[in-house]
Amino acid sequence: MPQNKGQQLQDTMTDWYTLKLSDKMFSRFSSFIYKNLGIHLPREKKIMLQYRLVKRLKKLKMERFEDYFSYLTSVDGLKNELPLMINVVTTNKTDFFREPYHFQYLSENVLPKFCKNSNTRPFKIWSSACSTGAEPYTMAMILQEFAEKNRRFRYSILSTDISSKALKTAINAIYDHEMAESIPINLRKKYLLKKRNNKQTVLVRIVPELRQNVKFKQMNLMLSKYPVDSMMDVIFCRNVIIYFDRKTQDRVIKKLSCCLNPGGYLFMGHSESIKLDELPFERVQSTIYRKKNDHT
Repeated sequence: MPQNKGQQLQDTMTDWYTLKLSDKMFSRFSSFIYKNLGIHLPREKKIMLQYRLVKRLKKLKMERFEDYFSYLTSVDGLKNELPLMINVVTTNKTDFFREPYHFQYLSENVLPKFCKNSNTRPFKIWSSACSTGAEPYTMAMILQEFAEKNRRFRYSILSTDISSKALKTAINAIYDHEMAESIPINLRKKYLLKKRNNKQTVLVRIVPELRQNVKFKQMNLMLSKYPVDSMMDVIFCRNVIIYFDRKTQDRVIKKLSCCLNPGGYLFMGHSESIKLDELPFERVQSTIYRKKNDHT
């Protein structure tokens, strides 16, 4: 008796998810990912990588990791498949007001100092691994609050990420209401709009006034030079270089420093650090660094 279509689909799905990534193929994929994304994958990440890559094999109806790798590294694959592979391999963990002392320091120290020392030019800040947008929209809330108390203050926010999927969410600026619970209640009321989807799940959306102040752009931190239009006053690069080896970390930080004004600030993740003896930075607080002036 023939199987129904539903059973056939289930059997096919089971076949895909029983595929095993060999040590040899793991090495080939991990070398490719390191070269293109800068992400170092130790051997214990093999099962995680296998699970994530199976999603692409299933989508493409491929039955072997070898076939997928051949396609991925082809001219057509590098153009069309690599961005999709990036979306399943990268981790997009983010929260509003994550590591809140960073935003407190930004509000209480960096912004007043900028207004005191600067001319009338806009304050420029860059979220270099913005994920689904919680970090740059948190920046926008902080900067907008400051702007309302300092009328001459203007700002622009650049937000970049390697994942096109994460950027799509960031641009739409729609989130589950549970995710917004880390936002102070006064800011929640001011900068979030409530809505419901077709399943009647409560969602929130960032108000248009904030969305228009954030520019999103896809960018890979492995680029030899970052396509940033102008020098920044603050760069957030948090919880991303932890996935790189030390050599790649140093290269990324050096390239970021080239995009930062003297006296500007670099904010890192809570478990990240930089080599102060090899880079033009001084530590002002844990995970907060100031670029030295040219004459210092």
